[in-house]
Amino acid sequence: MEETSTIILIGSSLLIASILTSVVALRFGTPLLLIFLGVGLAAGQDGIGGIWFNDAPGTFLIGSVALAVILFESGFDTRVQSYRTAAWPAFTLATFGVAITTGVIGVAAHVLLALPWIESLLIGAVVSSTDAAAVFLLLRVGGITIRDRVRSTLEIESGSNDPMAILLTILLVEAAQIGHFELARAALEFVWEMGGGVLGGVVGGVLLVTLINGAKLESGLNLVVSLAIALFVFAGTAALGGSGFLAVYVAGLVAGNVHLQGSQNLRRFHSGLTWLSQIVMFVMLGLLATPSGFKAIAVPAVALAFLLILVARPLAVWLCLLPFRFTANETTFVGWVGLRGAVSMLLALVPILGELPNGQIIFNTAFIVVIVSLLVQGWTIGPMARWLRLIVPPRTGPVERVELELPGDIGHELVAYTVHPKSAVARGQPLPRWARPSLVVRDERVVPLHKARPIRAGDRVYMFMAPNRLPLLDKLMGGTRPLDQSDREFYGDLVLSPDATVEQIAEMYGLPLALQNASRTLRALFHHEFPKGFELGDRVRMGGVELIVRDLDEEGEITSVGLDLEPPTPNQTRLPLLLRPGEIRERIETWWGRTAFRRWQGRQRRGRG
Repeated sequence: MEETSTIILIGSSLLIASILTSVVALRFGTPLLLIFLGVGLAAGQDGIGGIWFNDAPGTFLIGSVALAVILFESGFDTRVQSYRTAAWPAFTLATFGVAITTGVIGVAAHVLLALPWIESLLIGAVVSSTDAAAVFLLLRVGGITIRDRVRSTLEIESGSNDPMAILLTILLVEAAQIGHFELARAALEFVWEMGGGVLGGVVGGVLLVTLINGAKLESGLNLVVSLAIALFVFAGTAALGGSGFLAVYVAGLVAGNVHLQGSQNLRRFHSGLTWLSQIVMFVMLGLLATPSGFKAIAVPAVALAFLLILVARPLAVWLCLLPFRFTANETTFVGWVGLRGAVSMLLALVPILGELPNGQIIFNTAFIVVIVSLLVQGWTIGPMARWLRLIVPPRTGPVERVELELPGDIGHELVAYTVHPKSAVARGQPLPRWARPSLVVRDERVVPLHKARPIRAGDRVYMFMAPNRLPLLDKLMGGTRPLDQSDREFYGDLVLSPDATVEQIAEMYGLPLALQNASRTLRALFHHEFPKGFELGDRVRMGGVELIVRDLDEEGEITSVGLDLEPPTPNQTRLPLLLRPGEIRERIETWWGRTAFRRWQGRQRRGRG
């Protein structure tokens, strides 16, 4: 009993310490996952806590369960619309990108650590996948809004690249044990794992939705059912040879994109579980590590980390995104946000569990790579996004809104808004007919509806509303903010109607006109240029200006177009190394033309002399 109480006391103390330190760390922009890892290191046998912990199998088991919970919540919060423009680039990164990264880091590890080729490639496989927990946390909780195509690519990639890394790790561990690598078997297992993961996830997601919507269980039991089915899908798919991690992510994606009874409560529940899972997983991995053993491989491991950040990941991203319509700045950002985290450290336990001679070296190397990744990349995501001009400027000010999901299948929510003093409603804008308040609280007193008009700043307005109407109400109830210079760089200097034709705009501003586009409206022009879908900020160049998608409605249709009179030139691309082939050719031709012109000028001067 005393030993049990001691273990519970230590565990709860570490949990409380992680939470309290994270509150302080947020003020300094410190990556939270690094804080959780630091708590584990500080409490471990080489830290001030002096806790001796060496249970690799137990850590792998608990870490796998925690990662399954995180991936389910990741899929549950991902909109299926994100796949319209980001699925293929993300899946390319999740497969070919992982393979390219494994190869580059494997070669470097062979040189720097003098390990056999299979074990060197094993290090590459272990650190090849981005971490879903780290990426989702930093993109969604980091306080920045990235363009949808870029954000969706990163989130989908981080949720789907684990199967490839896990497969390569297991196959390479087996190859190290038997002395050779079987390529045909690897290809067959990859197809089986990916196919089984997708199928298991779809079946599991449908099962979850059917059970919760059909059984009409008590709301508290719905939370338990969702967790139980998520873990069942993960373990069941893995037992049948498929990818359990991919399956649990797909199950969350299926359940999160259909009508699900009590979905708001489920989101809050799984959000809390995800936080708990991240803390437990990183603290345990920190406890398991022994920093005193890092000295022998610290220098080559740090070199591998920077090679991964600056060479291997950008190279893999550039090659994988070449067929897709990403700008150089977007490619640069995707290449930078390749955070390594718990997945890499969990996979680094596999060589130890497989009793490879250099298993501890592989684990220590992966641990250092993860720390460097969180320090360098995790701390700089916001500044990097701003430097690359990928931040989407907010069009409205702060919105104070509370939602309460109603029981049954009525498809409405009870929404409470606090009217912002600088909102359109506070300035006299009437509410739409479909937005009739059910209750108005003013100065802590309920005001009869016939006396509550007009709505005033500070009023608490309650209304029953369909979820798809909330974005418009946010604009009416939230604060407004004027566009500054950086906003105009994103949205354009002028506002145009999407129903205007290209010919009209060309005549009005003296722009060159392509005859095949003359009769098209601006809306039709964007549909033609972006047949797979567009988003806010997408641009089409016309001579020396650019047309910009400025506003979209709930269905994703353009409602206004911006006109940028002084768009950035190709020479303003932040990192010329990650240009598309066409852009590289244009730059070479421009450079060659300038060089030839200077040579001609030199010959002319010499001739006159």
